[in-house]
Amino acid sequence: MPLLSYTRAYLNGELPYWYPEKPFTPGANGIGVIKEVGEDLYHLKAGQRVVVTPHLIANDPVADPAQILMGLSGISPDSGQLLADWSDGTLREIALFPASAVSVIDGLDEVSSSKLAASAKFVVPLGGLLRGRFRVGETLIVHGATGYFGSGAVMAGVAMGAERVVAAGRNQTVLSALTDQLGPQVVPVVLSGNVEDDTVMLKEAAEGPIQLGLDMVGLADSPNGTLAVLNSLSRGGRLVLDGSMSVPLPVPYGDLLRNNWEIIGNFMYRPEAFRTLMGLIRAGKIDLEKLHTTRFELVELERAIDAASAMRGLDCVVVTMN
Repeated sequence: MPLLSYTRAYLNGELPYWYPEKPFTPGANGIGVIKEVGEDLYHLKAGQRVVVTPHLIANDPVADPAQILMGLSGISPDSGQLLADWSDGTLREIALFPASAVSVIDGLDEVSSSKLAASAKFVVPLGGLLRGRFRVGETLIVHGATGYFGSGAVMAGVAMGAERVVAAGRNQTVLSALTDQLGPQVVPVVLSGNVEDDTVMLKEAAEGPIQLGLDMVGLADSPNGTLAVLNSLSRGGRLVLDGSMSVPLPVPYGDLLRNNWEIIGNFMYRPEAFRTLMGLIRAGKIDLEKLHTTRFELVELERAIDAASAMRGLDCVVVTMN
C-alpha cells in the first residue's frame, strides 16, 4: 500500500476530515489478491491480482449519491452512514472492499506489487487530466509539480502525449530533477508568488498556446499561483482544480468571459482511470522504474510514515505484508 505524505498529520487528527466514529483501520489505495468474492459477482474471481481504491460512491439511483474515502474520510454531511459501513482501509492483512472499488490487473505479472502500489501516485492526476479532456499534442501546466501527486501529474502528462509539460512550483532542486528524469518535454518554472510575473514566465516556458492547466497544489495559503496558471491559458483553455487550497480563489469574471476559459472542479477519479493507468504501464508509457520507491514491512509502519512525510518529487513509500 502506498502512504500519503500527510499520513502522520491525518493520524494525529490534524486535518479537517470527517473521521469514522468507531475504531477503524486507515489506508488508501492498495494492491492485493482476491481471497474470496461475495454473491452477484461474475467477473471477479479468487486469485486475481487487483488494485483497490478508497473512493466509494453509494449505489443509490439518486442525483447526488453520498461518497467517501474508505479508511480516510467522509466527503459531505450525508456521508455518515456510508462511512460507518465502510470505515476500514488497506493497512491490514485481509481487507473487505465493495466490488465497485476493485479493478483487475491484467498483463503485468512481471511487475511486483510494491512497484504497482506506487502507481497510485498517478491515478489522482490522471483523473484530473481525463476530466479536463486532455488531448495528445496539447501543452499542459502542472501547478504544484514538486508534490507527491503533482510530480505524478507531470509524468502522466508526458506519458499521455503532451507536446510540452510546464512544471510549476517553488522548489528549484525538485523541478530540475523532474526535467533531468523525464526529458526535454518538461520545462520547469520556479514561481515567485507574483501573479503578473509568473504569468509571463509560464507563457514563455510554454513557447506557444497552453490548453490545459492542472492545479495540484496542496493546502495552498495563497491563490496567486493558481491565478497565474489561469491567466496563462490560451483562449478556450481549461483549468482543472485537483488539489487543495485554504483560501478563496478570486476568479476574474471578465477575463473568464472574454477568453472562454473553463474552471473545472475535480474530486478523485472515475473507476475507469485505473484501467487507463494500467494500459499506460503495459504500453511502457509510464515507467515505474523512474519512481524512487522505498519499501517497508507493516511492522515498520512508524518508520514508513516518517519517510512518507519527507517525500519530494518522484519519491514513493509503500508498505507491504511480506
